[in-house]
Amino acid sequence: MEEERKSSLEEKQNEIIVPFAEETKKKLTFLEVLGKLSPGKNLRIALDDILEGKSGALIVVDCPELKNLLDGGFRINTKFTSQRLAELAKMDGAIILSEDLKRILLANVLLVPDSKIQTNETGTRHKAAERTAKQTGTIVIAVSERRNKITLFYEDKKYMLESSENLLRRATETLHILEKQKEIFDDIIRNLNILEITKLVSAADVCSVLQRIEVILKMVETMKRYLTELGNQGIIIRMRIREMFKGLDHLEELILKDYSSKPQNTKKILSSITFEGVIDTESLSRMLFETASDTQIISRGYRLMEKLDIAEREKKIVMNNFENFQLILEASEEELSRVLKGRAIGFKKELEGLKEQILLGKKV
Repeated sequence: MEEERKSSLEEKQNEIIVPFAEETKKKLTFLEVLGKLSPGKNLRIALDDILEGKSGALIVVDCPELKNLLDGGFRINTKFTSQRLAELAKMDGAIILSEDLKRILLANVLLVPDSKIQTNETGTRHKAAERTAKQTGTIVIAVSERRNKITLFYEDKKYMLESSENLLRRATETLHILEKQKEIFDDIIRNLNILEITKLVSAADVCSVLQRIEVILKMVETMKRYLTELGNQGIIIRMRIREMFKGLDHLEELILKDYSSKPQNTKKILSSITFEGVIDTESLSRMLFETASDTQIISRGYRLMEKLDIAEREKKIVMNNFENFQLILEASEEELSRVLKGRAIGFKKELEGLKEQILLGKKV
């Protein structure tokens, strides 16, 4: 009788789980997973209800590899609602949700992951959660009634969800820091403009710009996690950041094309450097430009040439015929006429106008 019961349960589980094994789906990024748990989403509402009810829970999202880790329990296969999930969480076993989080498949299930998988967790529920996530690569959520915490396990990652109030406070504080960084960055760029026009750029000057860009980009990356977890509650902050730093990646790309012989490799190096490494100007200069920080270097002109209101084809012609921006600035109308024909006067006028704006300290 017992064997028949187990056989029947396995058949029911397979009815639900096997179809997913036949599909190959794109793996979610960690940020995408966090987005599914943001405030206002059905699953997050259910998790908050479980916490408020002083209950614990172990919730697993279905995947093809999961069926070998399940023992016991019973089939639900019903539409997901936060109330149903909160009620089922009153039982000790795990709850299995469909991959799209729209259905509750199984409840009161015992998870039996490989006990050899390393875990730093102490509680039985959290140990099972971490091992299951590592073994199957799926989303596993452990709600602790004792610690009053929601912990997300995904693949080999662990993350404790925070209240929206804490997240909003952190995001707002980081936004204020970023706004100050943006003011400093604008001043540094204006300074670089003047130095390029007056032919006084050193490797340290370029490093200072790249340092500021990388610090900002790393902070924005941190903000992405806060804002993803906040969901719609962080939309105003998200819009502000997008407005402030629109085109920053492209600007960095142009600066690297201006000063680096291998801009793509240099970008990879920059992206991998820690905050501490970015701040060390001398080391950064030798790493990126293979020279001391006080060495004078000359721009090729990609960044400032983009500021000119002339055809893209004309910019390319000029840059192909002059080795660097200093030579472009010093070129006479006669020299420009050889490459631009009748468009040389217009180009020279645009260039002089840009130079004047920069020397007046205006933003270009």
